[in-house]
Amino acid sequence: MDEILGASPLVFVGFTCLIMGWVSFMTGRAIATTWRPRWQVVPYSILLGLANRFFSFALFGAPLFSLSGWLIGTALLLVVGLASYREKQAFKMVAQYPWLYERCGPFDWRERKHDAP
Repeated sequence: MDEILGASPLVFVGFTCLIMGWVSFMTGRAIATTWRPRWQVVPYSILLGLANRFFSFALFGAPLFSLSGWLIGTALLLVVGLASYREKQAFKMVAQYPWLYERCGPFDWRERKHDAP
């Protein structure tokens, strides 16, 4: 399992999922808050994946060049970043245009139905 994840399962869950996942969550929210396009989450997630590999190596002795560890960690961080981006975007659309849109779930919004006069 250590070879696949690129670190021990405890390091993967504790550092990659919790700490770096929180960083990725905040990155997605920051990109959505500034109304930047969704594709910008991808390069930031790649950089966070590289930082994750380096910190896992420097702090916990995990191998630095673990392709599967980097791919799994980066994919996790990308999913978290995209999900937080979409959640924040849905919140902002409804908050900024309440007469046009209403929430329909945590990640989506729809046009508000208006009664005809």
